[in-house]
Parts: sequence; C-alpha cells; structure tokens
Amino acid sequence: MSKYMLIMRGTDEGQAAYEQIDFAKVMEDMGRYNESMMDAGVLAAGEGLSDASEGSVVDFSSETPVVTDGPYGETKELFNGFWIVDVASKEEAIEWAKRAPLSGPGTKLEVRRVHGPEDFPQDNEWVQKEEGWREQQAAR
Repeated sequence: MSKYMLIMRGTDEGQAAYEQIDFAKVMEDMGRYNESMMDAGVLAAGEGLSDASEGSVVDFSSETPVVTDGPYGETKELFNGFWIVDVASKEEAIEWAKRAPLSGPGTKLEVRRVHGPEDFPQDNEWVQKEEGWREQQAAR
C-alpha cells in the first residue's frame, strides 16, 4: 500500500462559483464522499482549509524570508484542502480522485504520492531520528 495526497486546487473564478452552491449540499456531498472512503478503508486523513484571506505566505526568494498576509490579490491557483488515501496504486488513487464531488471552473485534484521512510537512505541519522519520533508520537 502507498499513500497519495489528493490536493484540492481552485481559482478565484471557481471559488466565486462555489459560493453560489448551497452549503448544506456541499457538506452532504463531501460527507458521503468521505464516508465512502472510510467504508473502503482508504482514508488516512483529510482537511479543508480556511479562506486565503486568513493565510500567509512565507517567501524564501531573498536571503531573509518575506511574509505576505492574505488575501493575495489575483491568484491563479489556491490550495483549498486535501485527502490522504492509503491505496494499492496510483491508478486507485486517481479513481478515488475522480469520484470527488467537485465541480466548477479551474477546480482540480492533483494526485501525488506521499514519501514514506522507505524512500530514504536507512542509514541516514535524520531518517533514523524521524522513525524514533514517529514511534514516540504513536505511543502518545
């Protein structure tokens, strides 16, 4: 099994269209989708994000990081939320992504594999430390 992140992306135009949809309907559709993933045993995590006006961007383009608070003016794409699914293949992750109750101009789900500890050199000090940290977190 591998974990994949389904990254919900949209545009200002898509956000404007989304705001015209009945919120109770959105909640019901998302709830049913999430429930279907839980019932199938593939949902590892998932969250929606607050409006971009509440966020900040830390830009590392210069020597000293520069912080810009939202809203950001014209945005070509916004990261609106995510699901992490634990599935057998990228193809299965894509099938789950295609079932998402999303629509509207510029609305997309990006599917990307989440790296696991096995993807890194096992003799690396930091990989070993991280494994210990994960074990500590799981014990809490």
